[in-house]
Amino acid sequence: MSGHQTNEENCVGKCLLHNLAEEGALDTEETKMQIRRHGHKGILTMNQEAKMETMTTLKTAYVTPRSPGVRLKGIRCELLEKRAAQMTSEKAHAERNPPTLQTEYSSTSHTDFCVKGFVPRKPETTQVHDYKTDQAITFWSDNFQRIQGMTAAQTSKAPFRKSALFTTPISKRLDEEELPPDS
Repeated sequence: MSGHQTNEENCVGKCLLHNLAEEGALDTEETKMQIRRHGHKGILTMNQEAKMETMTTLKTAYVTPRSPGVRLKGIRCELLEKRAAQMTSEKAHAERNPPTLQTEYSSTSHTDFCVKGFVPRKPETTQVHDYKTDQAITFWSDNFQRIQGMTAAQTSKAPFRKSALFTTPISKRLDEEELPPDS
């Protein structure tokens, strides 16, 4: 029995060695380079000059459908289907594109001040004003006491007039009891 097993092992081993020797004989550097450049020849076809076919089996088997040549639906049924499709299309169009509202072009003065029945009245003057000599009333003139970094205002009627107090030496200013009036 033991001799029988060794014969089988030797046969298997000899076959593998024989195949390996055949493959090794074919694997030369020249053939390896040729295979890398041009690929394996003769695997798919033996005729290397044969041209590829341009038609596929799908193209040859496909036949374009033909109409039967007779009316399959009645005229009224076709008209009803067309009308239903048109109504559905109009409804979808109306939902996606709502109508634009008419724009009213009117100014603020027209809507707020030109109301029917409004009678304009000119207010009566309480004081005589002269725009050439009077000081302008602004936010800063009303809130000059809260401004940081501003020199002391001489009068409340004209807080932003020119003042030379910041250039007057301190020794001269300390002697004065009252600040000079602005004229």
